[in-house]
Amino acid sequence: MGSLLPIVAALGISLGLLIFFWGLYSISATTATIQERLEEYGARPLTLEEIELSQPFSERVLKPLLRSLARAVTRFTPKTLMENSSRQLEKAGNPYNWTATEFMGLRVLAGILLGFTGFLLTRMAKVPVSKGGVFLILMGLLGFAIPSFWLGQKIKARKKEILKVLPDAMDLITVSVEAGLGFDQALKRVAEKWNNELAKEFARYLRETGLGKARHEALRNMSARIDLPEFTSFVASIIQAEELGASIAKVMRIQSNQMRIRRRQRAEELARQAPIKMIMVLAFFVFPTLFIVLLGPGLIIIKNSGVFKGVMGF
Repeated sequence: MGSLLPIVAALGISLGLLIFFWGLYSISATTATIQERLEEYGARPLTLEEIELSQPFSERVLKPLLRSLARAVTRFTPKTLMENSSRQLEKAGNPYNWTATEFMGLRVLAGILLGFTGFLLTRMAKVPVSKGGVFLILMGLLGFAIPSFWLGQKIKARKKEILKVLPDAMDLITVSVEAGLGFDQALKRVAEKWNNELAKEFARYLRETGLGKARHEALRNMSARIDLPEFTSFVASIIQAEELGASIAKVMRIQSNQMRIRRRQRAEELARQAPIKMIMVLAFFVFPTLFIVLLGPGLIIIKNSGVFKGVMGF
């Protein structure tokens, strides 16, 4: 009996601890459930400060700064430059949803920051004011131009992506139209199936036509945003087929075949350019390494053998 007492006591303590922690868990779960119900049915509205702080840093700080800079600069900016910036942003797919005004503010901010960096460098190097001023202006102009270079690279990358997927998109549209779908429904199918720049353009075209814009106008706008000869030819064929009452399915089949032929021709062209592009790499990186590996040991052996001394006479 005495030996069973410690066992009974241990079981009792364990059972008590189990009941204690189970009670704590039940209370916390009940409290969480009540809190969720209160938040569901009686959630208080967020204050303006909480709404402001919930936005990302770019929305709270960067964009207002860019807009304020742009408002001060756009008064003296030519209208043609603003229109060109707007067209370039459209061709780049509207990165970060920037407007032409905000992009101009970004260019001004980059120019100021790089100009200030140039000023600090000239002060640290103790360059004379005359030379430092020229360097400061060059750095500011470079900063002003860097966003344009970046935007140009975005446009090239976007065109390359669209050109790569265009033949497959034409095949899918052709199959859909031949199966009985309308042209807009075929574009909708591509927009829903894929997630790339071409699908986004198709979705934008569908939104514009859904808001009442004429189909030929929306197609021309899409062609101007993509700015590819292949896609421009495709849009012109679709508009002409609609005006003349021709079969869109036949036009799509012809366009699809042409897209594939052009893609094959581009691949062959790039393959022919590869040897020419490799010449510089071979001349400056591969051949010197081979010469060092093959001729280096022989030159060392000849030098140690004294042949050079006998030839040179010393």
